Amino acid sequence: MAKVIMIQGTTSNAGKSLTVAALCRIFKQDGYKAAPFKSQNMALNSFITKEGLEIGRAQAMQAEAAGIAPDIRMNPILLKPTGDTGSQIVLNGKVFKDMSASRYHNYKKEMIPHIMKAYNSLADEYDIIVIEGAGSPAEINLKDMDIVNMGMAKLADAPVVIVGDIDRGGVFASLAGTMLLLDEEEKVRVKGFVINKFRGDVNLLLPGLKMLEEITKVDVLGVVPYMNVDIDDEDSLSERLSNRVADSVDIAVIRLPKISNFTDFNVFSMIKGVSLRYISNIRDFGNPDMVIIPGTKNTIEDLKWMRQTGLENKIKKHANEGKAVFGICGGYQMLGETISDPHNVEGGGEIEGLKLLKINTVFSEDKTTTQKSGVINKLNGFYEKLSGIPVEGYEIHMGQSEIIEGTPMTIGKHINGCVNDNVAGSYIHGFFDNSRSANAIIGILAKRKGISLSEPNNFDIKEYKEKQYDILADCVRKSLDMDRIYEIAGLKNGIKGGMHE
Repeated sequence: MAKVIMIQGTTSNAGKSLTVAALCRIFKQDGYKAAPFKSQNMALNSFITKEGLEIGRAQAMQAEAAGIAPDIRMNPILLKPTGDTGSQIVLNGKVFKDMSASRYHNYKKEMIPHIMKAYNSLADEYDIIVIEGAGSPAEINLKDMDIVNMGMAKLADAPVVIVGDIDRGGVFASLAGTMLLLDEEEKVRVKGFVINKFRGDVNLLLPGLKMLEEITKVDVLGVVPYMNVDIDDEDSLSERLSNRVADSVDIAVIRLPKISNFTDFNVFSMIKGVSLRYISNIRDFGNPDMVIIPGTKNTIEDLKWMRQTGLENKIKKHANEGKAVFGICGGYQMLGETISDPHNVEGGGEIEGLKLLKINTVFSEDKTTTQKSGVINKLNGFYEKLSGIPVEGYEIHMGQSEIIEGTPMTIGKHINGCVNDNVAGSYIHGFFDNSRSANAIIGILAKRKGISLSEPNNFDIKEYKEKQYDILADCVRKSLDMDRIYEIAGLKNGIKGGMHE
């Protein structure tokens, strides 16, 4: 049976996900088989495993850091918000049902057998499981039905390390306050604190750390500096959605209210001379060379939002001027003639799309979740340079689109999109992850703008990610008392000698 350590946080976005990824990487570097685990995640940014099952993208990222394939057992419950008070429940990788927050709260305990089956199965195969909590363990209004923080720690009999974000301020109060609101059994589980995202001279922090330890009777295991590592984020509150501005090629991504899988466009931020902007109003629209409409958890509502904000008219005017428009997944559906919802997947009815592609989309009760790989078919005209480029990604959508007119876009033998001159769309998440497809797009835009960019970035995205995980692990290893971390986890420090502990 695997050893276990759990990382909780004082707030959302305190750095739990990256801390788990770092520990998974460190344990891997030291010769241990490590796996991440999060009993319940809430995110619109998801990932499809090779089996066609859906998990939170953070667990996929953590699995990559651990050097293993993403596995549905790492995230048995995924909540995908459909509005302010309800979510689609993805159980063991497949859609279970939609529930209101109140109904799901009372249903949580029914999920425990599924959680423990997944956890125990992983624990039988790995040396150590690194569990991630969610939000804060001090949400006293939710404690009675908790299955993801101290409730999960109890189920797995896991020691806990709590991470606090000093960058947003109040880290001492948040850590001390968290301990204040835990019951005695929970307090005993807390074996250490981590101060995360620190900027400045750590010596100035030392008196505060000592006082915190005296007040809480919990050791501070280290102070992790603010890191500029380029690792996939999970939620739309991510700093990645801030604008990066350059002066050559300008790409504007529509920041939809229910935007999902926005990591699809990270690659453009790695290309010199490219501006990648996320916009949510007509004031910020500017004069982009390309507009991308991303995926969304609620296609119809986000389409209505674009209509209400005036962004729809801006996009249509942009397209009519012969400039590039590209839709991914829900964004692809929006570009069509109509979207029909006969099974009440998103509230029912039918709505007109932007009418920039001659496609009609009908939502179905079944979700398409599958990995895809292959070569883009021969395209003519505006997107000709994409022809013959290999693409590897995944589909995750409710509904199918019928092409009425235009050039089908295929990945291998499967139709995954449509092209109509300067307007194109695809169901494939990860379409641009290949440097060849990203560089082809930038080449098209630069040529039409009459500019030349430096040599294209022929980077390998997988190699790049591996380097970033190593940078993350090295920083965390230097910042934390790893001897104490190993002691808490019940493992021997240093390179594993081939025997399970």
